[in-house]
Amino acid sequence: MVILAIVVIVFMAVLVFIRLPGFGQPPSGERLARIKQSPNYKNGQFQNLSPTPAIAEDTNIYRVLKQFIFNKSKRTRPAGSIPSRKTDLLNLAPGEDVLVWFGHSSYFIQLDGKKILVDPVLSGHASPFSFTTKSFPGSDIYTADEIPAIDYLFITHDHYDHLDHDTMLRLMPKIGKVITGLGTGAHLERWGYDKDMIIEKDWNEEIVLDKGFIVHTVSARHFSGRAFKRNISLWMSFVLQTPTMKLFIGGDSGYDRHFADIGQQYGPFDLAILENGQYDKNWKYIHMMPEEVVQAAEDLRAKKLLPVHWSKFSLSVHAWDEPPIRVYKEAQRKKMPILLPLIGEAMPLKGNITAVAWWTEHNL
Repeated sequence: MVILAIVVIVFMAVLVFIRLPGFGQPPSGERLARIKQSPNYKNGQFQNLSPTPAIAEDTNIYRVLKQFIFNKSKRTRPAGSIPSRKTDLLNLAPGEDVLVWFGHSSYFIQLDGKKILVDPVLSGHASPFSFTTKSFPGSDIYTADEIPAIDYLFITHDHYDHLDHDTMLRLMPKIGKVITGLGTGAHLERWGYDKDMIIEKDWNEEIVLDKGFIVHTVSARHFSGRAFKRNISLWMSFVLQTPTMKLFIGGDSGYDRHFADIGQQYGPFDLAILENGQYDKNWKYIHMMPEEVVQAAEDLRAKKLLPVHWSKFSLSVHAWDEPPIRVYKEAQRKKMPILLPLIGEAMPLKGNITAVAWWTEHNL
């Protein structure tokens, strides 16, 4: 009876805990009814275009956990502080077309008169607990107060390293529109976002944001979920057409034929922003290896590649600087122009800049 009582108490505590606001909220009502009409929603969850096991066929969850706990690289976090070059975002010249990377998959774009933000995580952690999955020293140089009013906020999916409760609360007064996948709006509405601010779409839909600003929602190969149930909201990437440029805003994705299909339909792209980090052969279907990132950029017919999803959090077992080393080497081999800015650096979106291996210069 004592054991049963303890089990019941623990179970009830977990149920109460996951109802905290940071975990978000599952879709319901009209939102859920719309989700159920999606051709990508089957058997109670969203599906990838290709079969996508969470872990590779030649391993199992025990081996994955053992490697993650006991066999990590000793350099999953840098030895010192990440270097940066802070840009005053509140006082950018209106005509300046720039991208400012915040580390991992968070970045700011000012282009053709619009201010855009993607997957902002500015709280110092990428989990529901502030004491876990903490950002690297030096990588958090911006606060929500230093972000200007944003015309369009893109959220690729609802994982904690892409959709952060604390950051979203602090940014809410500054956001014009949020563009995201089906189901993700349920989290935002629970946190206080007005439903009229949120544009939720399925894959292969078009959004006309303003004159000359068009978004096409496209597929990725990944998964979603903030609590126990996975894949009740949709993960995606975006094709952003502005009056003068075409950008591929990539969410997390394993490599697959969808990149070539998107390149064929919407390419060429002036810039492809693709995830490059937190990968491992044990979960190769949901995150690309660095060499695959370059191949994906080629498939998209990109003129330049910006690798993100690294330099802020350790979510895998590889060395923290392995992603840029490998992707840079492969880009050089394939003659793919690659951009590797410092966190906070104002990177011009038009014209050429030289990639500098800054991670090798600071004893990290």
